[in-house]
Amino acid sequence: MTSPPTLTSLTKPYQGYSYAFLDEAAKRELRRKMLKAIAIPGYQVPYASREVPFARGWGTGGLQATLAIVGPQDKVKVFDQGDDDSVNAANLRRFISRMTGVETTTDVRKATLMQSRHRVPEEILSKYQTLVLQVPMPEPLRAVEKSRAIARQMHADADYGLMWLRLYENMVRYKMVTHATGYPSLINGRYIMDPSPIPKWDVPKLHQAKHLTILSAGREKRLYAVPPFTDVRPLEFDDVPYRVEDQSAWTCRKTGLSNKFMNEIPQADGSSMYEISDTSFVEKQVTAQQAHSHAEVDVYYDDDGDFYRDDVFRDNIFQEDIGISDAAATQARGKS
Repeated sequence: MTSPPTLTSLTKPYQGYSYAFLDEAAKRELRRKMLKAIAIPGYQVPYASREVPFARGWGTGGLQATLAIVGPQDKVKVFDQGDDDSVNAANLRRFISRMTGVETTTDVRKATLMQSRHRVPEEILSKYQTLVLQVPMPEPLRAVEKSRAIARQMHADADYGLMWLRLYENMVRYKMVTHATGYPSLINGRYIMDPSPIPKWDVPKLHQAKHLTILSAGREKRLYAVPPFTDVRPLEFDDVPYRVEDQSAWTCRKTGLSNKFMNEIPQADGSSMYEISDTSFVEKQVTAQQAHSHAEVDVYYDDDGDFYRDDVFRDNIFQEDIGISDAAATQARGKS
């Protein structure tokens, strides 16, 4: 016969903070807001952004989202513009590990919860993974409408004519769309969202993805989501298709691969060398090459630069100078 529990056995040692740092009420609120964001893809849900021991603008929104959903069985990966070893990524990863005791990893395949600043991994994410993106400015209409109240009304009315007009003016002036990051995208055929400052190369990876993506802006106190198997369509004219950065002419100095998103590294003699931005992917490739084998990984863009889905790009996927036709002008005026 077991003895009845004592007060000592029922209590836990004093820790000085809740599990995952945030108090339980804050985590419950964040989880409720995430459920609403998942139910209405692309809709910006306000939340009470709490104070955390990081400065605003350094990933506090993504950190709060991660802390709200991380569990003891999770494996967490944190990376900054593809780099697992940057100061920001290392500090966030160390903090999450200390506050939760969860295991951390740099391997995309092993991670169940990933927090990222400005990049989506090169490897295809699975349905059992969650990606949290840090967002500095969640409002995609900020460039065309400074008033938040009017911008919210425009979202409610699906009044996105000014955004189409801005893209058209951009093409007229520069003969190409110059949005290098945060390219405005229509999600689930309803809301235009800012996919965070990820490069154009990464935006198609959110389309019909198997994984859940949470985008959170701590300073602006807004979060939104891209549920699994949801349409994410970058804005494009009928005769001016969406294109991504051309990486085919660059070769990674470590792996010898092309058609992956690269970092340009200036050299002292004025030339440049290139290196794949995703350090986890580079590590796998280098390890495989040293063992004279091939790294078995599923990637969004293959070695020839072809995307893994055929329902995203309408023709040549790489960015090039374009002429502006009368059809594009008519379409822009009709949407404004």
